[in-house]
Amino acid sequence: MSTREQRRAPRKPVDAGIVAIDTIAEQPLGHLCNLSASGLMLIGGRKPRSEGIYQVRLSLPDASGNIEVGLQEQWHEPAASPGQYWAGYRIIAISTAHGELLERWLRHA
Repeated sequence: MSTREQRRAPRKPVDAGIVAIDTIAEQPLGHLCNLSASGLMLIGGRKPRSEGIYQVRLSLPDASGNIEVGLQEQWHEPAASPGQYWAGYRIIAISTAHGELLERWLRHA
């Protein structure tokens, strides 16, 4: 069975060392797995709220600073490791400056 790609933009895989920080709680939301101009996937140690809204800070290598984005959870499922969850998020808010920084990073990643 084939599945239809539903992403708005192609996602780039990233090194697992990048942690997405929930800026409201000031704690890790998860480790970044892939990233696009419209969304991202994380693996983390806590189950996200269904359709939850998060303000997240990402420190991308060679991006000349942090990027902050507003995210909305789209899906999540348990990972193979107990207590871990895969989760997909849609970017719902990003400043113009951070959007340009993200676009440049994606072009060169």
